[in-house]
Amino acid sequence: MATISDIKRGTCIRFNGQLCIVLDFQRFQTGRGGSNVRTKLKNIQSQKIFDHTFGADEKVDIQTIQRRPFQFLYKDDSGYTFMNTQTFDQITLQEDVIEGAEFLTDGMEGIEVVFHAEEDLPLFAELPTHVETVVTYTEPGLKGDTAGGSLKPATVEPGARVMVPLFIQQGERIRVNTKTREYYERVK
Repeated sequence: MATISDIKRGTCIRFNGQLCIVLDFQRFQTGRGGSNVRTKLKNIQSQKIFDHTFGADEKVDIQTIQRRPFQFLYKDDSGYTFMNTQTFDQITLQEDVIEGAEFLTDGMEGIEVVFHAEEDLPLFAELPTHVETVVTYTEPGLKGDTAGGSLKPATVEPGARVMVPLFIQQGERIRVNTKTREYYERVK
C-alpha cells in the first residue's frame, strides 16, 4: 500500500473495490495536521467522475498500468477494433472506454490503450491530443466578420461536430483537440 504522497495525475488506484484513474489532485493542509489530498477520480467501469479527499494517514492501493501503442482498424457491430503496432494483436473495445471516439478514422495511429498490468485487461483508449481532420460541412462565414472571435458549428470528417472560427470554410484541414473537442488551428 502506498501513501497519499504517491498520488499523481494519471495514477490508477483501486478505490472501494473499483479501478479509478486520478484526473486531478491538490494537496492542502489544515492547521497542524498532516497534508490531505483532494482528488478528482474517474471510475473506469462506470465512467463516472467524482471527488474524494484522502486523509493524511490513509493508504492507497496503486495499480500498475501499461500504455501500449495501437492503430485503429475499423468499427463494426461488435465495437471498435484496434491492432497493437508492435505485436499485431487485435482487440475490440466499446465506445464508452474510448476517449474521443468520434474523431477515429480508419488507419489512425498514435492511439494508446491502457492495460491493467497484472490482469492484462484493457481499461481505456486515448487518442492523440490533437488530430488533423477535414471540415465536411459548415455554413459560409460573412466577409469582414472574422475579427470578433465568434464561432460557428462545423462537421468534420469522422462525423464529429466542433465549433470553429468564422473564417474556416468547408474542405479545409484543421487540427482539433480530442480532449476538449475544440478547434486548435488551421493546417497549412
